[in-house]
Amino acid sequence: MTDKLDVVTLGEAMIRLSPPNHQRLEQATSLDVVIGGAELSVAVGVARLGLRSSWVTKLPRNPLGRRIVNQAREQGVDVSRVVWSPEGRAGLYFLESGTSPRPSSVLYDRKDSAASRLTPGEVDWGFLNDVRVLHTTGIMPALSESCREVTIEAIKAAKKVGCKVCFDVNYRSKLWSPKEAEAVLTPIVKMVDVLIASDTATIWGVDGEPEQVVAEMKRRFGVPLVAMTTREDDGVLRTRSSSVAIADRPYKGRKAYDTEVVDRLGAGDSFAAGLIYGYLRGDLQTALDYGDAMAAYKATMPGDVNYATKEEIDRLVSSGENLRIQR
Repeated sequence: MTDKLDVVTLGEAMIRLSPPNHQRLEQATSLDVVIGGAELSVAVGVARLGLRSSWVTKLPRNPLGRRIVNQAREQGVDVSRVVWSPEGRAGLYFLESGTSPRPSSVLYDRKDSAASRLTPGEVDWGFLNDVRVLHTTGIMPALSESCREVTIEAIKAAKKVGCKVCFDVNYRSKLWSPKEAEAVLTPIVKMVDVLIASDTATIWGVDGEPEQVVAEMKRRFGVPLVAMTTREDDGVLRTRSSSVAIADRPYKGRKAYDTEVVDRLGAGDSFAAGLIYGYLRGDLQTALDYGDAMAAYKATMPGDVNYATKEEIDRLVSSGENLRIQR
């Protein structure tokens, strides 16, 4: 693509395999197949909101790699900068969907995936000169030492040409320890323009009310814009966001949506997509409102990807109420 892109995301996507009907893996005789990956989900989310997005990753040149890239392409995400590998594998993860009191659980099988072997120099980041926002997460540097180097390479390239950087902490305890995450993520966070501040208590010991957390993260790391979400784990997702802007004016999401959760995975990525959408419009209130609405809508559908339409999110934001049946 030669035209200016709104958003480029960097990260791994995997094949998600789930037993149907809330079964456990040990009893399942079939598995549902979908594509999962935080950064890909953000690229899809902003594309669904009408922005031009591209996704950068490394995939094996085999049927599973093509299955993953087809998911991105069919949602309007540019995949021209995917690095193809003649060897390696696609990462897998298995999801058991629980119901109270049994929690959902994830089993990863992603070691030595093609994405984890992405190395500095394999992507020509010069194209970021025509990109408005680069988005990535703390998952990417957790995959391998080379992925940490690539993450920093991409962020530095973006900063050099004036491309804004959005970063979601997105801590994964099955990939690394809080101490490792703190050592790697602290210098990264200091370089970003927009920070989605999840897991701050685990990594940096920053806890408290949302307004306190975002203010402390902004003060400690000098990030111009910090946002976070809160939720209650009672079977209902109540999205409520808080943000601190450059001028230190606090913003809050206008509406907490009571959402019957079908699949919580990907809700945070949908929040990020809505946040970026509003941020690029230059309106922080819109950023939070669309982030909250996108997160709420995602939780109502299975899979990692949000299939909400722009019209549905517009309507939810403007009405401020949960929608009834459309006839």
